[in-house]
Amino acid sequence: MSEASIGIVGGSGLYEMAGLQETGVVELDTPFGAPSAPYRLGTIQGQTVAFLPRHGTLHTFSPTRINYRANIYGFKTLGVTRILSASAVGSMREEIAPRDILLPDQFIDRTRHRADTFFDEGVVAHVSLADPFCPQLRAACASAGEDLPVRVHPAGTYLCMEGPQFSTRAESHLYRSWGVSVIGMTNLTEARLAREAEICYVTLALVTDYDCWREGGAVDVEEILENLRHNAAHAGDLVRLTVASLPPERSCACGEALAAAILTRPEGISQATRRRLQRLIGHRLPPS
Repeated sequence: MSEASIGIVGGSGLYEMAGLQETGVVELDTPFGAPSAPYRLGTIQGQTVAFLPRHGTLHTFSPTRINYRANIYGFKTLGVTRILSASAVGSMREEIAPRDILLPDQFIDRTRHRADTFFDEGVVAHVSLADPFCPQLRAACASAGEDLPVRVHPAGTYLCMEGPQFSTRAESHLYRSWGVSVIGMTNLTEARLAREAEICYVTLALVTDYDCWREGGAVDVEEILENLRHNAAHAGDLVRLTVASLPPERSCACGEALAAAILTRPEGISQATRRRLQRLIGHRLPPS
């Protein structure tokens, strides 16, 4: 199946994709279960895209309960080679203000309860996450951001916490001491799986608040929702401008992430595992 070349993941506050000329809806099942919602297919600036709200159409999945593996496997099934992901984050730096957008270039992982690899049963593969975001896709987003009436920060570190609760003040101050730029609950898991699926991945981190590190401050959900509504329009504009600027061919190494990563000998991979992971590793294995 090849329905779309670009995937768009919407997060809190971004449940629709403005400018999407919709051509259909695809409901998939995967070896890892059902994705968060049906994929909405269409075109943006002449590019074929698939849109998916990671929390479900009615925001019914918490960050821990999102079926990240099914979501990314579904994109792979549709033929997606690039994913642009938008999500709400808290700022850990005074200079990164609410309603800004940050394009992270690094992650720190503080999750502990979620499945975050396709290769935990039947086959062992170790992909590199030294640079977890696609450099070509990040550069395209940064360039597109120069044309928007919003401050777009070109780099920073995203700390991915488990959630769904927000941080304690002690945690927030600790993360600031690590040099973290923003804090969120979803994107690292997606980035890990996208790399294993040899899909380019980038995050549009939409800043909604200052977390709770500020003296006397605390995360205010009403403020977050108001800022999310403001951010959603700019996120849509950034996605559209980026999609329009992407060359048809990838110049990065994301599509070769598994080339030397699979350690299990082919004869040790069962037929059941081959079938389950066919979309991911079929082209990397000799015929059985």
